[in-house]
Formats: sequence, C-alpha cells, structure tokens
Amino acid sequence: MKLTIMDEALEQLRLLQIEDHPILRLYYDIEGCGCGVNGVRIMYFTNETTQHDEVVENDQYKIVIDEQQKTFFEPEMKLEWTGRLFRLKSPNQMLNASLSSRVIQKGVEFVE
Repeated sequence: MKLTIMDEALEQLRLLQIEDHPILRLYYDIEGCGCGVNGVRIMYFTNETTQHDEVVENDQYKIVIDEQQKTFFEPEMKLEWTGRLFRLKSPNQMLNASLSSRVIQKGVEFVE
C-alpha cells in the first residue's frame, strides 16, 4: 500500500502535526455509521502503533494502518489539499472528499 502526499497537503500536515505525534494513521471510522461496512476513511496523527499495524509506503511520514482495515482502502492513494480541506483519493475512486484538518490533528474522537 502506498500514499503519495501532494506538496500543498504536505505543507498543511506540517502545520497541523503535534510534536509528540509523528505517525499518521489511516483509519476506517464506523462510529455512528450504522454497521461495519458503512464508514468514513480518515487519517490522523498519533504516537501509538500496535502489533497489528502495517506500514504504508510514503517518503515524508511514517504511516500505519491496521491490517484488518486495509480492505477499506486502495493499494495506491493520494492526499491532496483543496485550499480548505484534505481529499483522499485513488485512481479508481474518491475515498474522502472532505477530510478536515481538525480530525487529522486531533484524531477520531473529533469526527462529526
């Protein structure tokens, strides 16, 4: 699995990163979505990994994903900055067109 971070998105991530949270986690959030197949693909900074995490290929950050959540993402993805929000997409589909800075910085407890 690979995530390419576009230059504008990289600049924004650097502004959001909390010093003691150097890892980006890809996460499929199902909280409040009804069932396990309905969810939202997000990412957020963290300082924790687990034994079930796999590393996502990336040149700028250490990015991890739980091995069981890989099915909700694509083998190749791109993170872009729209000027207001982040957008996570793959060559096949839009994965999340409105990923907020607040979620990336603070984590899943802030998903609205």
